[in-house]
Amino acid sequence: MIVRGELTDTAWERIRPLLPINGKGRRWCDHRQVINGTLWKLSTGTP
Repeated sequence: MIVRGELTDTAWERIRPLLPINGKGRRWCDHRQVINGTLWKLSTGTP
């Protein structure tokens, strides 16, 4: 289910190859979740 302001599957497939893969050390958060959170923050204007 896509909520307003989140990336569509099509948009995600286009940007996924541009993101780094998980490297050494601690495991990263899911890139899609972080990008959706950033888009939400920008669209709502929260500090």
